[in-house]
Order: sequence, then C-alpha cells, then structure tokens
Amino acid sequence: MTLAPMRQALPLTVLVLGLVSFFNDLASEMVVPLIPVLLATILAAGPVALGLVEGVADTVASFLKLWSGRHSDLIGGRRKGLAVIGYTVSNLARPLIAVVGSWPALLLVRSIDRMGKGIRTAPRDALLADSTPPERIGFAFGYQRAMDNGGAVLGALVAAAVLHFSGIPLEEVILLSAIPGAVAILLIGGGVRELRRPPNHRTPTRISLNPRHLSLHIRRYLLTLSLFTLARATETFILLRAYQLGMDVVQVLLLWASIHAAKSSTGMGGGRLADKLGRRPVLFIGWSAYGCNYALFAMVESLPLLWAVALSYGLFFGFSEGAERAQINDLTTADERGTAFGWYNLATGISAIPAGLLFGWVWEEVGAPYAFGFSACIAIVATTLLATWVYRGTPWRQS
Repeated sequence: MTLAPMRQALPLTVLVLGLVSFFNDLASEMVVPLIPVLLATILAAGPVALGLVEGVADTVASFLKLWSGRHSDLIGGRRKGLAVIGYTVSNLARPLIAVVGSWPALLLVRSIDRMGKGIRTAPRDALLADSTPPERIGFAFGYQRAMDNGGAVLGALVAAAVLHFSGIPLEEVILLSAIPGAVAILLIGGGVRELRRPPNHRTPTRISLNPRHLSLHIRRYLLTLSLFTLARATETFILLRAYQLGMDVVQVLLLWASIHAAKSSTGMGGGRLADKLGRRPVLFIGWSAYGCNYALFAMVESLPLLWAVALSYGLFFGFSEGAERAQINDLTTADERGTAFGWYNLATGISAIPAGLLFGWVWEEVGAPYAFGFSACIAIVATTLLATWVYRGTPWRQS
C-alpha cells in the first residue's frame, strides 16, 4: 500500500508511531539476535542462562507495563510522555550490552533495556487506539506490528552486512545500534500529537487494579493468553538451534531477518481480516499454526528444513499479532484502555521467566526436540481453550 492510501486509512499519529516502532526495532534487532552468540562464545553460557536473561527482562518489563498503562489513564489519557521516557531508557541502555563481561551483567543491562519497553508499551498501544476509528483498530495494530517487524528485518540485515563486509567485532555492531535508536526518540518526541480530551471529560480519580473488575471475557482471554505465553518462549531459541545445526553468525542474522520479514508481510492483512471477520477466527488460525510449527521445529535436523519451518512460523505469527491487541481494545472502555493494555502486557510477560527457564531446562536435560515439542503441546491446549472456553456463548463474528 502506498503512502497516500495509508494516510487516508490511518491517522498521522498512527503512521508516525509505526515509524517509531520501525526505527526502534531496527536498533533492537541489531543487538538481540547476537545475544545467543554472545552468550555461547564470549560469555561461555548456555540455554538456561539465555532463558533466564530473556525471561527476567521480559517479566520486569511486564510489571512496568501495567503501572504505566494505569498511570496514563489516571493522568487523563496523556500517554506520549511515558512513551518518550520508555523509548529513551531502552535506547540508552541497549548499546551497553557491548561492554558486559558476564551473563549476570548482561541480565542487568537487558533488564534496564526492557524496563524502557515496560514504560512505553501500554501507553503507546492505548495512544494508538485513542487515535484510530473503531472500525480500523485491527488494521492499525496490524500496521504497527508490520512496521515493528520491518524494522527487525532491516536491523538484522544491517548487522549481518556490517559483520560480513567490515569484519568488526560483535561489540562494535551493538554500539552502532544507538544511531537508529536516536531517530526513534526524535520521531516520537517531535512527530506524535495526542488527541485532546473534550472540555467536559472527567478524568477517573481511581482505577482498580483488581482483575475481578475486568469483564468475564477479558479475564478468560488473559488467562488463556498467559498459558499460551508459556509455549511462546523467546525466539532466540530458534537462533540457538540454528547455530547448533551449523549456521554461522551472519546466517543466523539472515534467518532472524527472514522470520521478521515473514511477520511483517502478513501483519496488515491479518489486522484487516480481523476487522472484517472478528478477532477470534484470526487468533485461532494464528495460535493453531504456532503449535504446528513448534511441533515441526521438534523434528528439524537440517538447515533447509529449519529455514522452511521458521518462515512458516513467521507468516502465521505476524498474521495474528494485530488481532491479539485489537481484542483488548474491544473489551474495554476509553478511560481504562491504558490499564487494560497494561494487564494484557503483564499477562504475556508474567509467564516469560517460567517459559524461558522451562524451555532451557528441557533443552539441557533431554534435548532441543523435546523442548520444542513441549511448547507445541502447551500451545495446542491454549488454542483449544480459546475455541471452547474464552468466548463461550459468543458467536465467532462478534469476537
């Protein structure tokens, strides 16, 4: 889709937020796919350390997402300031991974990086929803996820090109990530405008964090999403498997870029389909495909097959990302939108530590195929609950 039709379909704030996600992920993905290699070579650590680093970092971020989302509601829906702070913290911390000397130090720096993500994510998602007509919410979130994944593609390709053609060490590539990170900060600081609330709008003075105050369907959805997240261990395990099967560092980066290119290619289409058909069918397809792809990862023993499964995984993952977030918007009100997105991000992050540790432990004890197979089983159970329990009594088109 060209820029002019995009401008007609989505508000300017949404388009700029997409560009912010693009440049931030460009910076992030110059670094993240190098972490498994950094751990396995320079820091001499294994799968459990990788699971702990990513799990703790994501869980720290998740608790901050709940706080920041709720806080953005309590200050009258002024969400931009929190988003700017979050992007700044991440892009100041992330380049410091270049100078860590041990995996505990990496854990600390990675956690600070993810703290920034925790501060910005729920307010940014709520700001995007605030700025978008209801009938285009799925498309807006699909666009944002497509831009996010597009930045990931370019980030991995830039890192691969620099490593291949310049021969500089991993640490210097990580330091270079500060450049696109600075662009992301400038874009959100200067290019995003919040919608003004009506003069007679009354800001809520108290928003409960008790999950019992959420609707029945959103509580069921968040519980099922938490279970599904146990299956959704960090994607860096796919890279570690590729590295074990014989890929060099540049090939690992190209695999990472390809996964995110696949995600980006289906993001907007999946979001639009979720607007037309409802969120539930799109989620069911995406989650089912996730379980099937992880079952296939369990059987992969060659690089060509790993490439094929990784691309399939990326296509279906990107297809359902917009619907997953749009569903949260559908089940809440404008005054509690930030809090609802905070709960969503907490639900997806609170399982990150056990997901990473379980995956890493099973990998070390009985091997990578069993770890991927274990995650596939959990994903299938969560998908079954999504189809039979979460929306019980609700027609598919209305969910």
